[in-house]
Amino acid sequence: MLRLELRPAPSRLWAWASPLLALAITVVLGVLLFTVMGKDPVRGLQIFFWEPIKSAYALGELGIKATPLLLIALGLAVCFRSNIWNIGAEGQYIIGAIFAGGVALTAGKDTGGWIVVAVLLAGVLGGMLWAAITALLRDRFNAGEILVSLMLVYVAVQVLNFLVFGPWKDPAGYNFPQTRTFEAVTRIPRLMQGSRVTIGAVIALVGAGLLWLYLFRTRSGFALQVGGLAPAAARYAGFSSRRALWTAFLISGGAAGLAGALEVAGPVGQLTPYIPAGYGFAAIIVAFVGRLHPLGMVLAAILMSMFYIGGELAQSRLGLPKSLTDVFQGLLLFSLMACDTLVNYRIRRSAARQGAH
Repeated sequence: MLRLELRPAPSRLWAWASPLLALAITVVLGVLLFTVMGKDPVRGLQIFFWEPIKSAYALGELGIKATPLLLIALGLAVCFRSNIWNIGAEGQYIIGAIFAGGVALTAGKDTGGWIVVAVLLAGVLGGMLWAAITALLRDRFNAGEILVSLMLVYVAVQVLNFLVFGPWKDPAGYNFPQTRTFEAVTRIPRLMQGSRVTIGAVIALVGAGLLWLYLFRTRSGFALQVGGLAPAAARYAGFSSRRALWTAFLISGGAAGLAGALEVAGPVGQLTPYIPAGYGFAAIIVAFVGRLHPLGMVLAAILMSMFYIGGELAQSRLGLPKSLTDVFQGLLLFSLMACDTLVNYRIRRSAARQGAH
């Protein structure tokens, strides 16, 4: 008989091997899922894991999906490492997109290229302001940040709907709920010809490097992590829990808002009711699959974006529902949660009990 035995200390090996095992389990479950649905499992896996990387154009599309996932996950990692549970990054992403879109709509034919910087800064500001609401309620009234940040997501969705169905609606848009298309000067520059990927991908990678420096090479980053792991020790060392709260929320909200700005001023080019794409929730999985480490989150963001693209291709080529993306994300998350048991426990074989004589 097998049993779980508590390890003397968490296993560093399994801390990184667990996501790989979880991915392998997800693939096996995916094969079973395709088989049950009457589809060729080999073709299904090819759509999810080969089609998104088979050409330069496909890699560009992968970069488009991975950029917002990585940026939001980087911000969430700051919160989670400081034991602050920001679950509302989706709302901060939406408000960032709204602020960026508002600036982009002011551009005219004679507007200079500086407007791109203004659009991105507006997105960062919008995300920070929306996250600050949760930080304020937690700071002043000790409100639970999980519930508050989550509920603010639905408020953000309604703000977006109000604008695109109301004052910002394109009068020449045939009554569709959308703003007019942004002027070309406001659009985020692309990295290369023939691809839709923008400089946002570079910004996300630079952000990963900056986060590594912040977490592991600065006093402020160290204070955040100590506060999350050992609040009593942090107070004894003189680290401010209030400062950590505000710092974590503002960084997280700013990153999510920047992701929203890059999305609406990049591949989308206008505000529509479909801006909420679930990136803020999927980024939570990215953060934990990546072990809250910048390099791990880069790899996890690429994997998660493959699930997004694979789900879209499975819908068009195999006739499967687009919700298959959510199924794969859920399988990965639950597999990871199960495999994480091995970080703190080892499997042992129990000796067979001898019967009483």
